[in-house]
Amino acid sequence: MAGEGGTAATPARIGILPRLQLRCRVPASLREVTHVREGVEVDPRSVGVEPEAIPWIWRAVRGLYRSGAHPAIALCLRRQGRVLLDRSIGHQSGNAPGAPREAAKVVATPDTLFCALSASKPVTAMVLHLLDERRSIHLDDRVCDYIPDFARHGKHSITIRHLLSHRAGVPNPPPDAMDPELLAQPARIVELLCDEKPVSRPGARLAYHAITSGFLLAEVARVATGRDLQTLLREEIREPLGLRGLGYGVAPEDLGRVAENAFTGTPVLPPIAGMFRRVLGLDFERVVEVSNDPRFLSGVLPSANVVATADEMCRFMEMLRRGGELDGVRVFDPRTIVRATSEVSWLEPDANLVLPIRYGLGFMLGAEWFSLYGPFTPHAFGHIGFTNVVVWADPERELSAALMTSGKPLVYPEFVWLFEILRRIGAACPVTRPGGFAAPAR
Repeated sequence: MAGEGGTAATPARIGILPRLQLRCRVPASLREVTHVREGVEVDPRSVGVEPEAIPWIWRAVRGLYRSGAHPAIALCLRRQGRVLLDRSIGHQSGNAPGAPREAAKVVATPDTLFCALSASKPVTAMVLHLLDERRSIHLDDRVCDYIPDFARHGKHSITIRHLLSHRAGVPNPPPDAMDPELLAQPARIVELLCDEKPVSRPGARLAYHAITSGFLLAEVARVATGRDLQTLLREEIREPLGLRGLGYGVAPEDLGRVAENAFTGTPVLPPIAGMFRRVLGLDFERVVEVSNDPRFLSGVLPSANVVATADEMCRFMEMLRRGGELDGVRVFDPRTIVRATSEVSWLEPDANLVLPIRYGLGFMLGAEWFSLYGPFTPHAFGHIGFTNVVVWADPERELSAALMTSGKPLVYPEFVWLFEILRRIGAACPVTRPGGFAAPAR
């Protein structure tokens, strides 16, 4: 256990709207809830980072934690393939808003597992890109070539590429699709999606497919290979990279290692509440509740339930940053990474998220100013996860990162600390490869 001192004890509800904001209790001493993975963090100077930058970044993480919006936070950073930071702060369980003071509390460590939620999408996307690389599928194949019933209601021209780029026209899940009981019946969920009517022509409109695309991509992969998505991820990516985690859900014996998600911040009110209900198929608070359900954490929800440590998510992004290879193990052809992370939408307003986001095929891309990964990150790629999980790689800075959080607020004043963490990481790691990685020669 290591870390810096904290503040006086903080109540569960503080801030501008004290009676409306749900918050966790912040311990009087942050040392008690701070862990650094021993023996892995390198001398920053060995990777071109000033030594004072590390405590500078970690102070921003502590600022975010002190907001009370996150029971647990874990951050792993790699620069030039070496670990700059691998730390955690907070409680894995027992400190959600409203939890009794006497409740048993488990302190988070760098080995704590977090559900990546929507940051699962790059993992699922790369399984499909691997199948495309091996010619098991083609990204421009129609979905109904693999799932004939999906052609119903005029969906016959939707392609795999449309699903990966959020342009398939079926962005909103039917209400029953998010029933935890159905997670063990993927065929039933696919059947529900086959009965859905498209809301726009394929390719015509960008609208974030938060849930729907994952189930369809999983079924395409199963039909094409005869193996389910969990097996493909384990055999083709996780095991070659030597990862214990990075799977869809966890085994029953590992449920106790997963950080408990908590709804925090201010209530989600109309019209925002209706938007989330439409996009996710459930109310905002219900999504948080379902994410802790053992059925959710032991099922396969391809767009939303990859479970991993911050280090494992960071290693996955580092492998992509390096063009598909890590620790001498090649998983992807470099050209596959270039295709997956190339821009397909340029700051086009998203009809579901109501934000202009650059997209690749399974990735949210960075930008100069309006970027999810801090300013001046036009070549960064990764994804956010409901709501404050951020995983990304920045080839220009030779950087890969995973910021995992268990608090699920929509609005809270100290949200600025999240952006400050990203800004400080970018500032600490200067550009060393302008333009990012180049497309490999054919």
